[in-house]
Amino acid sequence: MAIAHRRIGTGPVRVIVLHDWFGTCANWGSVLDHLDPERFSYAFLDYRGYGERRDVPGDHTLPEIADDVVALADQIGWDTFSLLGHSMGGKAAQQVLVRVPERIEKLVGIAPVPAAPYVMDEATHALFHGAARDPDKRRAIIDLVTGHRVGRHWLERMVAHSLAISRPEAFAAYLESWRTLDLSSAVKGNTVPVLALVGAYDLALTAELIRDTWQAWYPDCRVVVLPGSGHYPPHEAPVAFTTETEAFLAA
Repeated sequence: MAIAHRRIGTGPVRVIVLHDWFGTCANWGSVLDHLDPERFSYAFLDYRGYGERRDVPGDHTLPEIADDVVALADQIGWDTFSLLGHSMGGKAAQQVLVRVPERIEKLVGIAPVPAAPYVMDEATHALFHGAARDPDKRRAIIDLVTGHRVGRHWLERMVAHSLAISRPEAFAAYLESWRTLDLSSAVKGNTVPVLALVGAYDLALTAELIRDTWQAWYPDCRVVVLPGSGHYPPHEAPVAFTTETEAFLAA
């Protein structure tokens, strides 16, 4: 069965894009208007249980996402490509790297979850696991990771989008997968060029955490902190995000 996806651009630099836990291939803010369609070819994938693939059955795990990424690349004829992953998508991108390292040219992580298990205290565990069916908990999480500084209307739209486009059981299963999966030993020392973009106001995936994990494990990793942004640089700092990302991918 063909894998539904969204394409932007027809350029020679090929990039498969993986969304975050709350998003879809359509939920990238105004960044979608800023991407260079002549220099780049972007393929945006929805996960099973989300967006255009909301009704596609699956186990809803990161290894399954990696299977679908490889299948999509084969489907569109990309022998090699770069990966751009946001948050949970950053960890999913690392699963793809572990699976087919010879096919990955570069890796961009946006507020990316590290390869190791993500440790949560009791309160955080209750908040995140309750978010599958509780809109208030989803709102609290988005408010937290954007530094308690964004407007009510934007927060409510993000929550409404996440509820409308994802199945609760898929949302819950992906959390358990990205929270517990340990890829750290498999990625340590991998020489793929990596760019990790971190929002200055992100209270969960901080610059310190990214330097202690991503930069410590990947020898060719550069960490860039984006001022004026929390966990959602494509929404909060779209021009700065696009500039940094495309400069890295095209270099």
